[in-house]
Amino acid sequence: MKRLINLAPSRGSRWLLGLLPFLLLAMLYMSLSNARLTENPDDRLLPTPSTMANTFYHLATAENVRTGEVVLWTDTFASLERILVGVGISAFIGLVVGILNGGIPLIRAKLSPLVTVASLIPPMAILPILFIAFGTGEAAKIALIVIGVTPFLIRDLQGHALRLPDEQLIKAQTLGASSWQVLLRVLLPQLTPRLLNATRLALGSAWLFLIAAEAIAAQEGLGYRIFLVRRYLSMDVILPYVAWITLLAFLLDQLLAWTSRLAFPWYHAGEGGKS
Repeated sequence: MKRLINLAPSRGSRWLLGLLPFLLLAMLYMSLSNARLTENPDDRLLPTPSTMANTFYHLATAENVRTGEVVLWTDTFASLERILVGVGISAFIGLVVGILNGGIPLIRAKLSPLVTVASLIPPMAILPILFIAFGTGEAAKIALIVIGVTPFLIRDLQGHALRLPDEQLIKAQTLGASSWQVLLRVLLPQLTPRLLNATRLALGSAWLFLIAAEAIAAQEGLGYRIFLVRRYLSMDVILPYVAWITLLAFLLDQLLAWTSRLAFPWYHAGEGGKS
């Protein structure tokens, strides 16, 4: 008898099954929205999709009377710049410290406890400290992303380095490799695709930290806009902005996945059609 765990959908079936939850959620939203608007046409909690589409189009095309800027794109570019800089700095520090911690026991003995403790500090709790230390400019927002994401990347890469077979390190040393050559030619090639994978997992947290920082102190940005209009209960702005943030996060995730598959095909050789 064929067991459930051995049944795998075809490529087309995977797409259909993947779309099914979204269709169900859309139908549920439409049902609830119609019910509320039938009872009260002025209800603003669950606007119709057409209302949200019109508002989103206006935000994406109309220039602000005071500044002359198009609000959606100004917010998008501001948030993307912050998250790309923050995640980029985190990835660089995570890779360097992760390799050193994973490859050199003396450095690991010094830094590993510090990284472990740092990873347990709730980043949102130190946000006021960052604003005091760096002001309300870009530095505090980027610092929050770096502090929240970097310890996770370091611990992930360090753990992956420690799980590498000892035979690889011993063989490289037997062939005459120095410590730095082992780090650069054995650990670095194997940890780089892992870094991309860990960064994909950390993107959700990075967006969370960015939105929180923008909500408190910013003049532009996706998180700033959402918290600015919440006081007017402008769900026709908030819901499209949330969907837009989700789309941007998905595109960044897929960009990292595509880069990893293109640059490191050997790392994904065993995945096949499991994704």
